Amino acid sequence: MTEAIQTETNKKWQFRFFTIWFGQSFSVLGSHLVGFAFVWYLTEQTGSATILAMGTLMQVLPSILIAPFAGALVDRWNRKAVMAIFDSITALFTLLVAILFMLDIAQIWHIFVVMFIRSACGQFQWAAMTASTTLMVPKQHLSRVAGANQALQGIMNIAGPAIGAFLIATMPIQGVLFIDVSTALLAVIPLLFFTIPQPERKGVKDGNGGIIKPTIIQDLVEGWKYVTNWTGLMAIIFLAMLVNLLINPAFSLLPLVVTEHFGKGAYELGFINSAFGLGVILGGFLLSAWGGFKNRVLTSIIALTISGGAILMVGLAPSNMYILGVIGIAIFGFLNPIVNGPLFAVMQAKVEPDLQGRVFSLLHTGASLASPIGLAIAGPVADATTNQLWFIIGGILTIIAGVGGFFVPAIIKLGKDDAEANAQSNQLQQSFQEPSA
Repeated sequence: MTEAIQTETNKKWQFRFFTIWFGQSFSVLGSHLVGFAFVWYLTEQTGSATILAMGTLMQVLPSILIAPFAGALVDRWNRKAVMAIFDSITALFTLLVAILFMLDIAQIWHIFVVMFIRSACGQFQWAAMTASTTLMVPKQHLSRVAGANQALQGIMNIAGPAIGAFLIATMPIQGVLFIDVSTALLAVIPLLFFTIPQPERKGVKDGNGGIIKPTIIQDLVEGWKYVTNWTGLMAIIFLAMLVNLLINPAFSLLPLVVTEHFGKGAYELGFINSAFGLGVILGGFLLSAWGGFKNRVLTSIIALTISGGAILMVGLAPSNMYILGVIGIAIFGFLNPIVNGPLFAVMQAKVEPDLQGRVFSLLHTGASLASPIGLAIAGPVADATTNQLWFIIGGILTIIAGVGGFFVPAIIKLGKDDAEANAQSNQLQQSFQEPSA
């Protein structure tokens, strides 16, 4: 980060950042409402697991196919404009499908197309907001902001379906879609009144020794090389992929564990999901207030190790001890932001601003690729044995991964380097606050 950007970052950053952040939060809420409305409509109209699976695929595919290009383009374009434009595109297509519902001519394929477009636009919005956070928030506060983001996600996991269910029961689906259009406008309006610092773009040398603007392919290659040549960052990305590989399949089996192992019903499934969401909120608030240990990576791997124990608790809970399953899921939810937030903050602090769109999108793509692989393995394992066995496998391997993180020098060093950078950032900020002689 250049000195000019750092100077701007440290001057009244809270008002600008959180005004934009709250606007984006309304957009996230609208997305949760639309997601619930679409899933409910597809369920009610078709009752087909295949149709629901295809709907899920429409939302997952952009994170695999489009995210890397979105990251590269975000690093080339004005990030404020990216957020405003793609929020607006999302709202436009949502409005179009709402009109189709009003005219009673909406088809299933219309919903699939809009699901794909909304998810694709979301890749650009997420990459732009994530990369811009580093330019608006001082490094020493990145963990707290990450904690606030995690808490917001937990709130949305609880509030989104509840509000969506209420709205679907009281108004037609197009009414819910119109609400999402309004929340998109609330996200765009703050962007009209604030500037977002842009990172300095680095050119590449041509054959004559001059500097030219790189192509998007060169940008993608540069991002890939940046990731693969940094041992510590590769270790963090591998750790994130490993956790997604182990834990996401376990949660896909949770409904079967609740119904078949514990012998419970829909109410208990909803309760255990709410326990997870509440845990995420509390963990996010704790991280936002605390910020983690000085070595932020240390915070993450300690929390990761304990979260493996929480997942193991669910797998080992006897069939008559449903409450142990609830406690285990709640603890895992509580630790989830404490694992993810500091790791993300470290990458935000360490990765060059003009590369963040590409690096974060590559991480997002890698994590998305890991989940289907885990599901492909966990499904046959669960069919051949028991559903809770994957919780036991996932819990044990997560504990091993967490403990192993203590013995990977590149991971520990990444946290130490980040702590030193934070100390320098603190000194720089203090120098800006000292009165001139």
